[in-house]
Amino acid sequence: MGGNATFRHGNTSLLSVTTTTAPVVVTSEEIDDRLSASLRRLRLPKGLLQRVAGVMERRQWDSSMTFVEAATDAAARALSEAKVDPSEVGLMINTSVTRKHLEPSVAVSIHHGLGLPSSAMNFDITNACLGFVNGMTLAAQLIESGQIKYAVIVDGEDADELHLNTLERLSGSELTKDEFVEEFASLTLGSGAAAAVLGPSDLHPEGHRILGGITRSATQHHNLCVGDVKGMFTDAKRLLASGMELVMDAWNEAKRDWDWGRMDRYITHQVSAVHTGGIIKAAGLDRSRVPVTYPTLGNVGPASLPITLAMEAPKLKRGDRVLCMGVGSGLNTAMTEIAW
Repeated sequence: MGGNATFRHGNTSLLSVTTTTAPVVVTSEEIDDRLSASLRRLRLPKGLLQRVAGVMERRQWDSSMTFVEAATDAAARALSEAKVDPSEVGLMINTSVTRKHLEPSVAVSIHHGLGLPSSAMNFDITNACLGFVNGMTLAAQLIESGQIKYAVIVDGEDADELHLNTLERLSGSELTKDEFVEEFASLTLGSGAAAAVLGPSDLHPEGHRILGGITRSATQHHNLCVGDVKGMFTDAKRLLASGMELVMDAWNEAKRDWDWGRMDRYITHQVSAVHTGGIIKAAGLDRSRVPVTYPTLGNVGPASLPITLAMEAPKLKRGDRVLCMGVGSGLNTAMTEIAW
């Protein structure tokens, strides 16, 4: 395979990764109760979210914090933990799929909230659930080119409006079983925020080196999961099958340059129990090395992977090998190794 599918970084480290948790817990039992009339009419059992997706609860924001403020909060703490002054930041990338308007970018509000210098570039990268990993890769390339010294990657997601719209539609008396199933995945989504700071390895021996990885796409499947705040419509069976095929194609191709069979942790995008189990089985991974957050946080879009990494970080020790594995609607996949 030619092109840029496999890549390596030589002088970039992850200096910190943080998360801001949304305060309101919404259980799957509460959603079942809200949809009880539709479930009875369609002869569907309660507990599908728990049994099929493995999602027991997810989080939502309240009036105390917006998704932009949450992303800003996570980024400010990431800078503090990395001991990097905002004045030294040369790049800030927002990778969230959530936005309240088309322009300006979400990034400008976070840039302002962090008090970053006018010399710091800022923009959005949106690539479904793969955005955060893409942001890290781009930032690493700019660090190693010498254009910037430090980068901040942020993500804040707000699934609240989508939930409200989906629940209202699924409560309709004319809804068919197929239409219900098509929107089922929307109810696994959750809200949350994460941020990471990247910098040059030669100046930060205490950091965690980002070694490189692989990317691959299968854009012939771009219509299998399409969504906005009004609703998310998914062909779940085909999305799972096509996504697994893409991930394993990338995994097998990477074997030419990488040995990822015995990593200390596999940090995956948190879709559901079905998706996680499928990757574990197909790649022959040790389940004990695949931490999960979807049971209590749901699928927080592109923030899921960094949230999971931030929560697992206290358990990691120097020298551990960590593989970040993401897949996003479209379809795109990326895997990046970090030497902890």
